[in-house]
Amino acid sequence: MQPLAITAGEPAGIGFDIILQSYALLQDCIVIGDKNALRERATQLGIDVTISEQACQQDNHIQVKHIATSSSVTAGMLDANNAPYVLACLDEAIMGTEAGHYSAIVTAPLHKGIINDAGIPFTGHTEYLAEKTQSQVVMLLVADQVRVALATTHLPLSQVPTHINQQLIIDITQILNQDLHNKFGIARPHIAICGLNPHAGEQGHLGHEEIEIIEPAIEHLKNNDIHVSGPYPADTLFTPKHLHNVDAVLAMYHDQGLPTLKHIGFGHAVNTTLGLPFIRTSVDHGTACDLAGSGKSDNGSLIAAVELARHQAQAKKN
Repeated sequence: MQPLAITAGEPAGIGFDIILQSYALLQDCIVIGDKNALRERATQLGIDVTISEQACQQDNHIQVKHIATSSSVTAGMLDANNAPYVLACLDEAIMGTEAGHYSAIVTAPLHKGIINDAGIPFTGHTEYLAEKTQSQVVMLLVADQVRVALATTHLPLSQVPTHINQQLIIDITQILNQDLHNKFGIARPHIAICGLNPHAGEQGHLGHEEIEIIEPAIEHLKNNDIHVSGPYPADTLFTPKHLHNVDAVLAMYHDQGLPTLKHIGFGHAVNTTLGLPFIRTSVDHGTACDLAGSGKSDNGSLIAAVELARHQAQAKKN
């Protein structure tokens, strides 16, 4: 397979740190970022590794696709001048993967706020990738054997009900079903769907979205030979008994599905974007600028993201 592309993310954050801490496991990867800033961070962390733009099979080597930052980088010090650099790294990964130079993209964390401070409207990796590829995407987080997809992503809670409709649930579930098959190698995925309201609406006493929107969508999916069930109250669905034989859960909004998943797998959970024309995985945490350069960062999620990208790339190839 072609190498994986790892975008280094926010240069003042822990992206450089976790990449450097993982260098021995990244021999089939190319890091997209500023090679000089990466070398400086390696020196700061006391990590003895060779960083160059040439391929090399040595364990203490990181291959880099060099993209220069606009300003010098200080660990922990955000600089809006480097926001275009962060997106340039992501653009290189997208173009290179679409051209067949990379087999998948793994993203280190970026800082949404500093990109917006630079005057660039930006809501997140997932939305940026969707816009760049003109794709309808699904955010899926994975921890151990638990997989949680989201019907809506980065929305204020007050806006969630107005964005939930039958066609959205149908489209998201179809993408989820297809990529669970193609990228995870699951022959016939079972997808459990959450309700929107407490107790899944309690037969209309706590809301009508389940009756009017979610249940008809589930019926449509069943009629199209997709193995779905629900809608379930989220507070009982996320228990071992109810997750048995479930390949993925579709939650209606961000904080309905992700707190439980992150409790199960924080530090080694992975965010992956389905529906794209290529494979993309990511760490499940932010830039943690207060830890940058300290040597105290946890690289477990990056290692898990790389391993999942490899697994998906192999499943897709097969």
